[in-house]
Order: sequence, then structure tokens, then C-alpha cells
Amino acid sequence: MTRTQLAGGVFLTYLPAKKFKTSLLSAQFVVPLRWETASANALLSAILRRGTADCPDMGALSRRLDELYGARIDTTVRKKGETQCVGFVASLIDDCFAPGGERLLEPAAALLGELICHPVTRDGLFLEEYFESEKTNLIDAVRSILNDKRAYADSRLLQEMCAGEPYGVPRLGNEQITAALHPQLLFEAYRELISTSRLEIIYCGSAERPRVEDALRAALADLPRTDAAPSPELAPHVPPEEPRVIAERLDVTQGKLGMGFSCGSADSAALLLGNTLFGGSSNSKLFLNVREKLSLCYYASSLFHRQKGLITVSSGIEFGNYQRAYDEIMAQLEAVRRGHLETWELEAARSTLLNAYASMGDSQGKLENFCLGQAATGRDESPEDLADQVRAVTPERIFEAMGTVKLDTVYFLQGKEAEA
Repeated sequence: MTRTQLAGGVFLTYLPAKKFKTSLLSAQFVVPLRWETASANALLSAILRRGTADCPDMGALSRRLDELYGARIDTTVRKKGETQCVGFVASLIDDCFAPGGERLLEPAAALLGELICHPVTRDGLFLEEYFESEKTNLIDAVRSILNDKRAYADSRLLQEMCAGEPYGVPRLGNEQITAALHPQLLFEAYRELISTSRLEIIYCGSAERPRVEDALRAALADLPRTDAAPSPELAPHVPPEEPRVIAERLDVTQGKLGMGFSCGSADSAALLLGNTLFGGSSNSKLFLNVREKLSLCYYASSLFHRQKGLITVSSGIEFGNYQRAYDEIMAQLEAVRRGHLETWELEAARSTLLNAYASMGDSQGKLENFCLGQAATGRDESPEDLADQVRAVTPERIFEAMGTVKLDTVYFLQGKEAEA
């Protein structure tokens, strides 16, 4: 795994691999996550995917991809730390398996370059029919989050916990800002994106690195570049003096209890392992005790937000079980803090993380997502490095790190008819 600079603000992460039958080529613009720009950036990748100057509609694009033996190019909008990553991921037959030894990397890279640098336009703007169609799709996608009450509650917890911080901004923005977008504003956002934003390219396949670099430089020769703006520093999270409690009522039959915790330790490996013990796996205390043994939750899990130093708990409960579930979740956290663990619990948690890192190399998609997260947030550890860090964590480090975990924000989604 190597990362090199191809041009001003353009970087290539090269992952040589000959065991896959496909090659993966990802091109992602990395921008600061902000309410005022998130919706426009999310809309851009969808509109760019609609057509290029040479392939002005989906039919022409499909024919070009068919010529590449059924290659695929998908749009992506992801949140990595306090950055938003928007762009494309292409999957194509690796040259080792292409009929007649045909070289597919170069034309696939060229098509990616066309999508980025030469979108189909009319009178200097994106086609209005494409704009209106994708704008409607984005609004529908934002609205659909409300239909998944678990995802909605998780998002609302982060918005409340990180209010005023970029980390609280959803990856797709919101409906109101999306609705206010118009073609002129979006095209200006496009010009800003491709000229000033950092572009992270990830390749995984059998081609040698010089060939990959040459293909990408040719494909992106028309990319207008100034020096990419530096990524802003991660905004520090300032926990409240007393935990905040936010209750919201919707037409739901199952309550959603979310709990956010701030971590006062910089020992991320110990916090990661501590969170896995707490609620990060099917062998965790939340799963085995709060869900299985006591049946207080339909589901209960926790997530460690490494870049931000936060832990969030997601659970589904009966409305009347709010206090009992809350108390038991806090009791399980206290058990981890105090080291009330069986030996098998610690080893199961460590094994869960090590298996996850070991299996990452079996999936090009997982590798690409991992490498993008590392590049977007300024980290350079490999999965093997992170595995070594987990192996080195002692029980004492876990207890010390988890002892700094403090309740920050509670979010409770309840039904409209539920008692307060």
C-alpha cells in the first residue's frame, strides 16, 4: 500500500493485488463537511454520472461500459470524520482476465476523467432535466432516512451531540437546503469542487504502478487545478457540564434510545477494544446482558467514532422501559470501566477486531473504503498496523481509557401517544 501525489491536490493510493478477477478504481473529492455545501456536493456526483460530452445520456454511457465487458461506475457520497467524500467507484475485469490480453485500465480511467472533467452541459450549465431529476432523487433519499427509525435516531443523536460541529452534519445534507439549489449555483459548486478540492484516487488490481499513474495523468489532464485547500483541523468536541436529554415524538411503535459519550483518552486502540467489550460485537455486554439476558432492548449496540473520540449507543426499546434500559446500559459501561470481565470476553473482543482487520484484504470494496477513510482523515496506518495496536492493548489500558468515558447526550425517540 503506497500513497503518492500525482498533481496539485491529486493523490493515488496504490494497492497491488493479483488475487482478484476485477480491478477497482476510485476517484473521490474530499471536502470539509458543512451544512451549506453538503447537499450540493451530494447532488453533484449523481448529476455527473448522467452523461459526458461524448456520452450525453445513460444509454450512451451504458454502451461505453458494455465495450469494457460490463464495467460498472457507481456514485458515492460518504462521511469520513469531518469530511464529505463524493465521487465514483469503477469496477472492471482485471487485465489478467481480459479477453485476448486487452488493456481495460486506460479506457476505464479515461471514462472516469470524462465524467469528472467533461460533463454534458447546455448553455454552460448542467442539463435542466438531469438537474431536476437528481434533485428530486436526493430529496427522496433524505426523506427516506425518516422511514428507517433506527438510522434516523442515530443521525439525530449525532446532530444534537455535535451541534455546531461539522461532525453533526449528515452526509446528504438536508431537505431544505437541497430544495433551494438551482442550476447556476450547482454549476458554480462543481467548478469549485474540481479546481480546489483534494482528489483521492485508489487503485486495486494487477497493473504496475507506473502504468496506473500514466493512465490517470492522461485521464485527468484537463482537470483544472489550483493548490488544493488544506483540510481543516478536526473541531474539538466540548462536552456539556451536565448530560443533555433530548426527547422527540413521532408516530412510532418502538422507542429508540440513543446515548452519546465523550472520551477523554487519546488511547484509541484501548478505546476501540473497550467499546467492542461494551457494545461493539455479538459477544458484548450490551448484547448479552441488556438484550439477551434482561430482554430490555430489541437491539443494543455501541460504536466508537475514532476520529472524533466519541462512543454512541443505539437501542430499540418499549417506551415504558426507558429508565430500566438507561440504567442497565450505564451499569454495563461501569462494568467495563471497573474491569468486571471474564477472560473469554476480552479475548473474544480482541479476536473480533483482529478478524475484521485480517478479512479486509479479501474485499476490494472494504480496502477502498478503509484507505479512503485513512486518507481523508490524515491517517496512514495499514490494517496490519491497527491489528498490531490491538494486540498490544493490555487490560489496564482498557480500564484507564474507558474510565474517561462520560455521558454527554441522551436522545429518546418515543411515540406520539407515549407518556412523558
